[in-house]
Amino acid sequence: MTFSLRQIQYFIAVAEAGTISGAASRLATSQSTITEAIKELEADLGVKLIERHARGVQVSHKGQLFLRHAERIWSDVADARRALAADFPVTSGRIVIGVTSLVAGYVLPEVLARFRRAFPSIAVQIVEDSNDYLEHLLLNGEIDVALAIVSSLSEPQALATQVLDEYAHRVWLPLGHELATGGPIALSALVEHPLVLLDDDEIRVASERMWRAAHLRPNVVFRTGSVEAVRSLVGAGIGLTVLPDLVFRSWSLEGQRLEAHEIEADLPKIKAAVVWRRGSGIGPATRRFLDVTLAQRVSRGR
Repeated sequence: MTFSLRQIQYFIAVAEAGTISGAASRLATSQSTITEAIKELEADLGVKLIERHARGVQVSHKGQLFLRHAERIWSDVADARRALAADFPVTSGRIVIGVTSLVAGYVLPEVLARFRRAFPSIAVQIVEDSNDYLEHLLLNGEIDVALAIVSSLSEPQALATQVLDEYAHRVWLPLGHELATGGPIALSALVEHPLVLLDDDEIRVASERMWRAAHLRPNVVFRTGSVEAVRSLVGAGIGLTVLPDLVFRSWSLEGQRLEAHEIEADLPKIKAAVVWRRGSGIGPATRRFLDVTLAQRVSRGR
């Protein structure tokens, strides 16, 4: 196996951007350079990593499997560089991190893995609860930081935030759906189809605002608090959904293929952030955690 770190970087950029041109713009290189690197990587691995279509590229099932390893490799390289540069001196201590269930599944694993690799001697305690209760714990000093969706915060003026990533809303469709033939999909076109809604506090608020602003009433056939259930129902053709890219995966648990398409609407992005109490003293362990999360954001070009 002879693939290079550069090929891994290009593959991750293409997967995140969804287009060769988008990845080339982000990395300040040519499209042909990225295309050739991906072809060489696919030849080396013996699998098709991306599938090309008129609107860009889609990471294949095998590509999704390799992407998780590629991101881990790239993360380890960044950690090694920081260690050699002595950016973060070794420290001990303890930190209590609050998370909601949604963030725990899609944001926490990567953040926590990077932090533990950088500071294995710092003890970490995770508290999972609702957004409102985590804010209460933050303001009372019972937890040090929280990972949350910014739009869900009820007391933003009392809290400091550091955005980790932003996620656009897109329409989830089963493979080959009739709405997948054109460009961006209008919200008005979605009301003609059954919809499955994710009944999660952090997502529901944004979803309700979206339909209310468009003066449309969606044809909701099912509500669920499970992202996997939404994915399976869409994959099985039971209904469509509109959700942020934070939770999108192109395969359901049953192996059914999903597509995500742009919406013809000006929708605010969902922002995942690390949050702490404004004006409070930040201990050394918490400072190290903030350093690592900021370095993660910078290393991914956000």
